[in-house]
Amino acid sequence: MSLQNLSPLLSPASVAVIGGSDRPGSVGQVIVENLLSGGFAGPVHLVNPRPQSVVGTIWSATITDLPEPPDLAVVAVPAAAVPQVVAELGAAGVKIAAILSAGLTQANGLRQAMLEAARPFGLRIIGPNGLGLLAPHARLNASFARGAPQPGGLALISQSGALVSGVIDWANTRQLGFSGIVSVGDMAEVDLGDLIDLFAADAHTDAILLYVEGVTNAAKFMSAARAAARIKPVIALKAGRNAASGKAVRSHTGALAGAYDVHACAFERAGIVQVETLTDLFDAAAVLRAGRGLAGERLAIVTNGGGAGILALDAMASSGGVLAELGPETLDRLNAVLPADWSHGDPVDLMGDASDERYRLALDAVLADAGVDAVLVMNCPTALSNPGDIARGVAASVVTARGWGLSKPVIACWLGDANQDAAGPILSAAGVPMFGAPDAAARAFGHLLAARHAKASLMAAPARHDARVGNRSAALDLIQTARSQGRTLLNEVEAKALLNAYGVATVPTRLAATAQDVAGICAELAPPYAVKIVSPQISHKSDVGGVALDLPNAEAASAAAAAMVARIARTCPDAVITGFAVETMIPLRRAHELIVGLAQDATFGPVLMVGAGGKAVEVLKDRALGLPPLDGELAQAMIAKTRVSRLLTGYRDEPQADIGGVAAALEALSAIAVDLPDIVELDINPLRVDAYGVLALDARIVITQDASPTSRLIIQPVPMEWAADLRTRSGLAFHVRPVRPDDTPAVAAFFAQLDAEDLRLRFLSPLRTVDADRLALMTQVDYRRTMTFLAFDADGRTVIATAMLASGADPERAEVAVTVRSDLKGHGLGWTLLDHVLAYARARGIKVVHSLESADHVAALQLERDMGFTARICPDDTSLRIVERRIDASIEA
Repeated sequence: MSLQNLSPLLSPASVAVIGGSDRPGSVGQVIVENLLSGGFAGPVHLVNPRPQSVVGTIWSATITDLPEPPDLAVVAVPAAAVPQVVAELGAAGVKIAAILSAGLTQANGLRQAMLEAARPFGLRIIGPNGLGLLAPHARLNASFARGAPQPGGLALISQSGALVSGVIDWANTRQLGFSGIVSVGDMAEVDLGDLIDLFAADAHTDAILLYVEGVTNAAKFMSAARAAARIKPVIALKAGRNAASGKAVRSHTGALAGAYDVHACAFERAGIVQVETLTDLFDAAAVLRAGRGLAGERLAIVTNGGGAGILALDAMASSGGVLAELGPETLDRLNAVLPADWSHGDPVDLMGDASDERYRLALDAVLADAGVDAVLVMNCPTALSNPGDIARGVAASVVTARGWGLSKPVIACWLGDANQDAAGPILSAAGVPMFGAPDAAARAFGHLLAARHAKASLMAAPARHDARVGNRSAALDLIQTARSQGRTLLNEVEAKALLNAYGVATVPTRLAATAQDVAGICAELAPPYAVKIVSPQISHKSDVGGVALDLPNAEAASAAAAAMVARIARTCPDAVITGFAVETMIPLRRAHELIVGLAQDATFGPVLMVGAGGKAVEVLKDRALGLPPLDGELAQAMIAKTRVSRLLTGYRDEPQADIGGVAAALEALSAIAVDLPDIVELDINPLRVDAYGVLALDARIVITQDASPTSRLIIQPVPMEWAADLRTRSGLAFHVRPVRPDDTPAVAAFFAQLDAEDLRLRFLSPLRTVDADRLALMTQVDYRRTMTFLAFDADGRTVIATAMLASGADPERAEVAVTVRSDLKGHGLGWTLLDHVLAYARARGIKVVHSLESADHVAALQLERDMGFTARICPDDTSLRIVERRIDASIEA
């Protein structure tokens, strides 16, 4: 549903409180009091069987007695009454309700009864078990929170109601305001993804804050967060860092991929800035709201205390920032206004007697330096200056710089409580966030860098696409064989065969049915040998003495197998030995042991892992996680996050290992995750890596018992099944396929060849070139929401037409834009491509396709009319036409 019926949430014209009361201390009374004291301008209705006399409200005994359906209903009645109340609200025409009542659970059936009561009417539900919601710009406080926030640019979506009042108090002391605060409660219907979409589209919202305990619809959440993070910072605090998974797993990957870490991995992929404490959430909110213009990582420090500057430098080392190098012109300007014994570099030490004028002149010079991306201004209290005057000088410099177009972030650090009290309101009014300690200020700069990196990662072109097409049918045969035998664990030989099917090199391995057969199998392999037990009951073979290495000949291998049988009989009497994996022993020599794996997270589905491997894998806990699908660049980034990666790059006389080969193995596992939802867990441990390549020495694969599993991918891969060879009515043949991220140069070349008029008609503005952000929107797409089809000519390399279909937050409506190369118009290319797009939209469940056209784009309007679209004048701009078509009916070609 996403944004359907949610628009009144932040600006309702009227509110009804179901269970509103004049009884002091009741939840209904507090909600009504907050609504009235907050200054809400619209009608406030109280619905209560008992007559109510609250000045400024309209009382109704029942919902049916309401004079008109309110835009928003706030429900504070006993849990057992909620389903009936919801049914009556829906019948009355109410479209959104915030359910504050607790106790509606799956166990007692009330949660499901509430949802079923709402469904026929399309009634959206916030909660239940929430604190309510606040929209300060609409002067709406429909909650029982303590305190009233100021209007501003922060949005807070919180799964903790208790947190909300504390956040309001914190924000008010720092003169920070909110565009909206929503306590989501149990998220029975409206969830995090819906509300992220809402605030992403809200003009009042500059940044979105999340307090997350758990994600419900992970795919929707990821799509919404990725869309929002492209245009404004999204900051999340995830609770439950140390919570145990509570579920036993057979693989190392499953054991190491904790739920908190998977959330962190997903947040990073979505472009969310993650913080670890409530203080960091507040600090990040303050600095990101004020510092969205960060262009790089170079920080200049201006201070009146050298020691404070050094402390800031020490703290900055962990933020990812670098100290700016001041240019000659800046140094000359500073020499002209500062005492002779100033620091003559960065940090700029103004000396202890620095006045407000000295601060202002120094900051003017530093902000004008092209080699400076942000400035940290520090003040240590002295008897020689007034902190308020210093703050006014800093504020004046910042305002002047903005007037000259220098919107570089400025962060303040005033040491001492009295110092902060004097300077805080002045700096806040100038949009300068203030912190009380050097380490806090340095972390704040780190938040700026994290937000910049998050947005850049969403917009940057990934590595060249390398389609890893595995032999899916061979893999499915292996899975079906195991499933037909009632097994969910592939033996080592089967597991390696499946990896081979996806291009992962493995050690040739044979399966001996008994210890007596081991010698015969050795005859097929070169010595020395490794022998491993094969048993569905034994996950980690070395733990129970089920691995023998460096066996010089067949006799030794056979004896080792027999010894294993005796040992396992004593230590694991319930284990069934189904055979022995026999292989040529591959010496490690100067190779590294890694682990790469695939596990299933309860929330985010398939998760990939890479890290230091071998027997000590769970002791070292050196690993990085990633979500499939991924490309080579994302795989390389995963590897770089591990400590072992520093060894892989080579040191002293150790050569660099084949890091590209490790990335290729991760890409193969990503392809397996896309192709084979049957696989629950997969470990390659160890993956032997040296300068010459990678080799899987051992592998374990667990499959689901479900014979027809559905994909749990939350990031949709490129839907290549929609690639096709098409022909227009005039006979022009072309190939069409979904866009890939590495198509950016080809798409840029296509738009560079368009006539200026065609560019204007496509983008409804007089563009000369299509910038990187617009190209990214067409090529770095979330296939759950957006599709760009590219049409290629006969050579398969040159783009001759594009079609973009974007549904945004509403999955049933999508906007389409088709562009044909200027010299190929009139060949039916637009018709044929648009027909392909409509077929795709129909398959996706999109109900309405629309476009916005210039009134003078005669050819496009005629084409769309011929294909069943209807046009109307755009109410906001009469030079535009809104063209729309329902796609449940076909059009004769």
